Amino acid sequence: MKATGPTNPIIKKMIEDFRSQGYDQQNKFLLNLVKRLSRPERLKPVVNVAKLERLCKDGETILVPGKVLSYGNISKKLTVSAIAFSKVAIEKIEKAGGKVITMRQLVKENPKGSKVRIMA
Repeated sequence: MKATGPTNPIIKKMIEDFRSQGYDQQNKFLLNLVKRLSRPERLKPVVNVAKLERLCKDGETILVPGKVLSYGNISKKLTVSAIAFSKVAIEKIEKAGGKVITMRQLVKENPKGSKVRIMA
């Protein structure tokens, strides 16, 4: 079977943009992100809010190159970026005082990826 890569046009465009920006700026963070986004859907991580609560520190910025689901509770103020979120996960993160942002926003605000934890 031939590998086709992501079929979602939004993710394809994001990969293309991040790849060109990463090579132009020699940015290892963006190139690592492109590698993770290019994985098949079945290999992308699915992270529950409970895992974020357990493994992350208050005030941290988290990048999930997959989906964030709502199982569990969260009390920490985190900034979370992911490909997709469940509706309830967004509500729980924001209720705890955290913030949900897109990957494009994260890269725009922090192009070097300094102090960003990748949850995979």
